[in-house]
This record gives sequence, C-alpha cells and structure tokens, in this order.
Amino acid sequence: MSEKFEHQTEMVEKHNDDVVAIKVIKGSEAFTEARHKAPVPMWNATTWRLVGCLLLGCFCQTMNGFDGALFGGLTANKTFLAYFHGTNDGEWAAINSAMYQIGGVCALPFVGPAVDTWGRKIGMFIGAAIIITGAIVNGTSVYSGSVGQLKGGRFILGFGVSIVSSAGPIYVVETAHPSWRGVLTAYCNTFWFVGSILASGAVRGGLNLVGNISWLLPVWLQLVFPGLIVIFVWFIPESPRWLFVHNKRTQATEMLTKWHGYGDPDSPWVKLELSEYDEFLNTDGGDKRFWDYRSLFNTRASRYRIACNCVFAIFAQWAGNGVLSYFLPAVLSTAGYTESITQANINLGYSAFQFAFALVGAAFVDRIGRRPLFLFSMAACCAMWIGMTASTSIFSASGDTNASAAKATVAFIFLFGAVFSIGITPLQALYPVEVLSFEMRAKGMAFSSLAVNIGGLLNQFAWPISLSKIGWHTYIVFIIWCAIQWLVFYFFLPETKGRTLEELDQIFEARNPVKASLAKHKMELASDGTVLASTQV
Repeated sequence: MSEKFEHQTEMVEKHNDDVVAIKVIKGSEAFTEARHKAPVPMWNATTWRLVGCLLLGCFCQTMNGFDGALFGGLTANKTFLAYFHGTNDGEWAAINSAMYQIGGVCALPFVGPAVDTWGRKIGMFIGAAIIITGAIVNGTSVYSGSVGQLKGGRFILGFGVSIVSSAGPIYVVETAHPSWRGVLTAYCNTFWFVGSILASGAVRGGLNLVGNISWLLPVWLQLVFPGLIVIFVWFIPESPRWLFVHNKRTQATEMLTKWHGYGDPDSPWVKLELSEYDEFLNTDGGDKRFWDYRSLFNTRASRYRIACNCVFAIFAQWAGNGVLSYFLPAVLSTAGYTESITQANINLGYSAFQFAFALVGAAFVDRIGRRPLFLFSMAACCAMWIGMTASTSIFSASGDTNASAAKATVAFIFLFGAVFSIGITPLQALYPVEVLSFEMRAKGMAFSSLAVNIGGLLNQFAWPISLSKIGWHTYIVFIIWCAIQWLVFYFFLPETKGRTLEELDQIFEARNPVKASLAKHKMELASDGTVLASTQV
C-alpha cells in the first residue's frame, strides 16, 4: 500500500554536515516532506483500525456492482423472465433496468444535504437504509407478481445508491491518511466487484433451484452490504474535514492526532493538514446551505473542476462496459451462447476476472499516476471493441456456426474487462472526488451521480434495443466513441497524485491545469526529511 513517488535520486552529498538527497518529483513539496519525516507505520494497530473503518466506506461501492450483475444475471434466468413476462433484450429489459438509473437521477437534490448537513457517516446510513427498503420491495414482489412493484423497488434502490455511492468515496478520501489516500480510495471502487461477484454467484447458484427461489435468493442477498453499513456506521470516526468546517475544530484535531498522527499532536501530518484546513476550508461555505450550488460554478477553477468530475464519471460509463455489465446475456447471444447455465458461468467468471485486474490497477494509482492509467485503459478499450466487432461479424456471417469466432468474442469480452478494470475501475471512486474542493464535494458528487445515471440511462435504453435490432453493429459505436474519449482525457484531465486534497486547489487555479499538474520539481532533502530547497525543472 505504500506510495512510491515518481522521483529519481540524482545524488547524495554533504550539506552543513547533514546528508542531503536531491530528488526530482512530481507533486507537492510539503506532501513529500511530511512523507519523509513521518512515514506511515504499516504494521501499527492504529493503521489497520483506520483501514477497517474505511472498509465500511468501501462497502458503499458494492451496491452498483451487485445490481449490475444481479439484473444482468436475472435476464438469463428463464423462471424470472417467465414470472414477469419479460425478455433479456428489447423494451422490457430496457425499462426495468433503467428504473434504477431514474431513481438515481431523482435523488440528485438530496445527495448534497444528506452528506453535507449531517455528515459523511449519516449520509452513508441514509443511503443504505433506502437500499434496504428497495430490496424488501423487490423481494416481496413474489407475492404480487407485479412488474410495477419490481420497477418501484428498482427506483428506490437507485435513489439510495445515488446517496450512498457519493457518501462512501467522500468519506474514504477525506478520512484516509494522506499518504495512503490514493491507493485506499482506488481500492474502494474495486469493491464494485465484491458486490458483482456475490450477485453473480447467487444468480448462478439459483439456477440449480426450482421455482421462484432461484431469483429470490440473489434479490434478498442485496441486503447484505447495506445492512452492514447501517449496523457499523456508528462505530467509525467522522471525516475530519467535515468536523472542521462545522466548527468542531477540537474534534477534528483529536481525530487527526489519533488516526493520522498516531497520538502525536506535533506530527508533521497533523500540522500540515490543520494548516491547510485553516487556509483552504471555508467554515461558512455553500456546503452549509442545501439550496446553494453557486460554489460549483462561481469561478473558472470551480467550473473546470466540476467539468473534470462529470466528464470522467460519464465517460467511464460510455466505454461499453455498461453493455457488458447489464446485458452480457444479450451480448453472449450474438456470439451463439444462449444457454442459461453457460451465460451465468461466463457472467460469474467475468466478474472475478475483472476484480483481479482492478486490484492490480489500484495498487499502481500512486506509482504510475492517474493519467497514465486512464489513458492506457481507454486506448485499450477501443482496441478490444475492434477485435470484438471483427469476431462477432465473422460469427454472424458464418450463419452462427463458426465456433472459433464465438470463442474469440468471449476472449475479447474478457480482455475488455481486464483493460477497463485495471485503469478505469480504481479511479471511478478516486478521481471524481479528488478534483473537487471541500465546499464543492458533496454537491459535486451529486452531479457526478447525475452524470453516471445519465450515462447509465443511455446504456439501459439504447443498447438493449440496439442489440435487438442491429446486433453486433452496435459495437462500432464504441470503437469511435472510445477514441474520442481518449482525446478528451488527454487534453483536459490533470494529474492529481502526490498532493493533499487542499493542495490540488493550486493546480486548478493555474492557467493550464494539465501542464501545472505534470510539472517536475528538484528538491534537496535533509536526512530528517526537511526540504532545504526546491526548484521547478
């Protein structure tokens, strides 16, 4: 988990009888100095207690993963489809799937107040409680057989997920030790696959059961992670930044001293964070007024930040991954894999495969940086869609008899999952939160949730109908669009690694944020980690 800065040690020399290391770094001098003076003790009990607290925030990311695999898997369950008179593509699949995104969009005005007014912990609790309600509504639809109740339950689920999936990453990024913020928040979104694997496994296991229990089992399992959040959220510390801006400075200082300073109020980390809170955090900002969204748009830097947030959030939905999450059975059908058991096995294997690559990607967000990861992933996604289009078209031209082409399609599906998961998945919870200032963060994440759900609505409405009408030709759209997204990412999105959240303000105030974020500095460090000199190179 330890961060390795992008630096090169050029030389070591004597400087006033003190050993001086000369390094070239990208990032903040103050951040680097604190890391050298007070490295995080990995095997300290406090370190792992804090990681355990942050784990609850990570659970918030299981919800979207669970639902994506759940509904995609249920459309391969013939008992479920027969009970609700449904199909795995076309208008029925589109509207029932989209009710989740519609609920998320309707939650937009409530995300900011829930997370800003009562705190990150209470925001997590509220969202999880609403998800529990939606799961109960869906589970009890077996007694009515009403597709309307199914849609209503999915609407409630989407509403709750919009709140909890904003509160969770905000809590993790604000509460994690600054030295580990990037990696821990990147791991946060890999929990998408924990939910996905649980749902995929339950859907696959349910196919061996007879009757409605085959689909009720995974539906009721949707209670697991929100239930854990509702129970344990009362035992974790609140975000120190939220405490500070709500005039609870003493509590914020105590939290930082205990969890970031390891009991030392004079820790370089405690001093750095409190000094930055004093400088950058507004105790009377727009986050105190639920109706006030001016902080998102009142300056050039704010507009740039919210644009980065929404662009990354929505583009991460439009790389084609939504099709392979919610409508994998329909995609597999275009390659000749039509049996329920086969589709469920591939769905489960696909989730586990993606999880492994997401874990690898999360480990490198601080070593490699955010930009190299998401640029690599978007370019590779484009290449995978080219391969999938070619193999599926060959299969279709053969009259659905070319077994090699069918296998190649499945291979490209898995390769797409690998390249998307290694560079985009870890950043989906990290990057949109990092680019926002504190005052913008909760309301900005509401806009991020809106962007995600708008992107999801296109996924839910357009692609199942497109797959039904034109089949593999749908994939050509993704080839073109992934290339466009890569260009936007390259010219528009700055690097965020190697700085505290507050220090990123300086990047977005720059005339060219991308250029400013990539600037290198030569630093002279004393043996105790003190920065003696720093020049830009």
